[in-house]
Amino acid sequence: MSYDIRDLALAERGQQRIDWAARHMPVLRQVRDEFAAAKPFQGRRIAASLHITTETAVLLYALQAGGAELALCASNPLSTRDDVCAALVARGIAVYAQYGEDLPTYQRHLEQTLAIQPHLVMDDGADLIAALHNRPGDNTVLAGIEETTTGVVRVRAMADQKVLRFPVVAVNDTPTKRYFDNRYGTGQNTIDGILRATNVLLAGATFVVAGYGWCGRGIAMRARGMGARVIVSEINATRALEAIMDGFQVLPMHEAAPLGDIFVTATGMAGVIRREHFLTMKDGAILANSGHFDIEVDTAGLRDLAVGEAQLREHMTEFELPHQRKVYLLGQGRLIGQAAAEASPAAIMDLSFADQALSTRYLLEAYQQLDPKVYDVPSEIDERVAALKLRALGVQLDTLNQDQLAYQHSWQMGTV
Repeated sequence: MSYDIRDLALAERGQQRIDWAARHMPVLRQVRDEFAAAKPFQGRRIAASLHITTETAVLLYALQAGGAELALCASNPLSTRDDVCAALVARGIAVYAQYGEDLPTYQRHLEQTLAIQPHLVMDDGADLIAALHNRPGDNTVLAGIEETTTGVVRVRAMADQKVLRFPVVAVNDTPTKRYFDNRYGTGQNTIDGILRATNVLLAGATFVVAGYGWCGRGIAMRARGMGARVIVSEINATRALEAIMDGFQVLPMHEAAPLGDIFVTATGMAGVIRREHFLTMKDGAILANSGHFDIEVDTAGLRDLAVGEAQLREHMTEFELPHQRKVYLLGQGRLIGQAAAEASPAAIMDLSFADQALSTRYLLEAYQQLDPKVYDVPSEIDERVAALKLRALGVQLDTLNQDQLAYQHSWQMGTV
């Protein structure tokens, strides 16, 4: 087995941290037990490009228990945990990733991961799927899974342009992922990343959130909970109206820029905060991105504009702008909850990764009946994941009695 990681000697420490995460992932533990008994992936090869965290390792162990041969690379150069990579390699999983790797190394690792000629690909951001489609003649892939909003947008564009070669399940769009991972997980890890990078006080600060999708909702909620005054910017009228009714001020970015102390992008769109915004920001404004790619804050434009640059803390770069004002970019403009923190808590990723694991089994059973398009997670998988989580929490649900079931399927009963 080949691999390219930082230091295999970190394996024991990595496994200890993985074991801690696994304690908080009871749904995935049940799925792993099922896979270990049934071996649904025996003889199948799976290539994955994911954030290499302790929680991701728990997912990969479940797939490995089901018989899969696995190869893994990073989906973000700053989200890789080197000790987790070592633990995975020690367990027989080929890993090609190192924290902070440069772009050529990142691209080489994508190619090394695809060298196993996978039957299925698991992606977070669609870099692996895009790389695969740039390789002529690769036809071993039967299906794929995409985990995040940005990646789903890319894969849907491929499907719309009729270049997608195989069916892809959009795990991001299923309720047990979107409502919890995006809102509660991203909400918490974004704030965590900002605090670790800066140690600033949020109480009393003006906190600008670009985008009020599920991630933006979670970030705004957590920032307000820590005492910040939150402003939201949006391009969608319905989401803007929702933000207002949730109690937030809504302003276009050019009006929010002079007011904000801390800015977070969560849109999936490029160039959300740009040169004209930097020029009107307060001295000391902090910039962070919670979207998948480092494109939402125009870092190239910021560097062109700056007259000086300094690395003040591990995940914080100071840019001196004209007129002796300074702004601070966190995590190189990359996903701040992964770059400076530890990603979403294990209890949240338990849901998302159970969706991924069960969708993987579904695809390998159903791919022959699926066209090369983007599909939702089957509702029965989503509902089962939610039910397993509630059972693990010791929560019971009401059930409908016979009269209620009859009413549900009747039309005669009404006002008269």
